[in-house]
Amino acid sequence: MDEPRGRVTRDGIRIHERADFAGMHKAGALAARILDEMADHVFPGQTTAELDRMIEEKVVAAGAKSATIGYRGYQHASCISVNHVVCHGIPGNKIPKWKNDPHRRTDDALKDGDILNIDVTVIVDGWHGDTSRMYVAGKPKAYAERLIQVTHDALMTGIAAVKPGNTFGDIGHAIQSFVEGHRMSVVRDFCGHGLGRVFHSPPNVLHYGRAGTGPVLEEGMFFTIEPMVNLGRPETKVLADDWTAITRDKALSAQFEHSVGVSADGAEIFTLSPAGRFHPTWT
Repeated sequence: MDEPRGRVTRDGIRIHERADFAGMHKAGALAARILDEMADHVFPGQTTAELDRMIEEKVVAAGAKSATIGYRGYQHASCISVNHVVCHGIPGNKIPKWKNDPHRRTDDALKDGDILNIDVTVIVDGWHGDTSRMYVAGKPKAYAERLIQVTHDALMTGIAAVKPGNTFGDIGHAIQSFVEGHRMSVVRDFCGHGLGRVFHSPPNVLHYGRAGTGPVLEEGMFFTIEPMVNLGRPETKVLADDWTAITRDKALSAQFEHSVGVSADGAEIFTLSPAGRFHPTWT
């Protein structure tokens, strides 16, 4: 793999060259296309293990690599987080019982009304494409639909704050203000991150904060914005597998994620859905 190009700011954030945007668009497009293709495979009775198997098959067929297989011991091509799982849900694991579910979950099969986030990161020519989005198995409850919509709109509100001269605090403040204005909460324990030829790098992109604080955005910065929004309180806990994070109050959680680059006049989204399926109401 080639060494990253461009300078690094005093905060450790790499400033990429204009030529690097093409590599990120290529990687991001593949990750987004794979998630597009998964939309038809999410339904009641489907298992998270089978969804992950299909994702890995698609990554290999494209001649790419999964960034998550082998990452800190993780062995799957995706994270699949169902209902009150905030992030890093392990495919194939028993789906945790949640507050409004009368059935004990003894397997990884989806039930009618389940909502889930699928998170995929691929490596194409050394560049990382990282994105996640929400899906629904069957028909969601009204409150779940509202949570999904607010979370999607929170991501886009954060992206709208991306432009040279603004700060990372402006992104977090925009997301937090929007979410809390809808009487929901933003998870504090996990955040977005820099990426490019490495999976995780500075900065940490918080989804809450004060406007005008944090490092100043510069053209050539690459990072993810991936707000996790809860219907209840923001606190989370990590289960004994050291990966799966759930809401402490077992309230429903949702997440959307794009990888973006700072351009001269705003944000370039690297992970746009080729088929327009980023939002689960695409049908």
